Amino acid sequence: MLTTIEGMYRGGKIELLELPSDIHEDTPVIVTFLSTHSIDLPKRGIDKAQAADLRERLATFAEDWESPEMSIYDNYDAAKSNL
Repeated sequence: MLTTIEGMYRGGKIELLELPSDIHEDTPVIVTFLSTHSIDLPKRGIDKAQAADLRERLATFAEDWESPEMSIYDNYDAAKSNL
């Protein structure tokens, strides 16, 4: 069984955002450090308010974009060049 819990790395320790349930002491874990991903908005010519507005307007498409059927377009250019 795998259990995933978010946390932060601070001062050499992992601080969990919630305590795991049904996990025994001395249970082995694997820690994966995620890169902090931030976008330089000014470099792209927009501010935080414009980015929030854009995100809100595009949210209606998220369900379609993330559907399994859309994965066919992930490598569209490569597939097209093989025709």
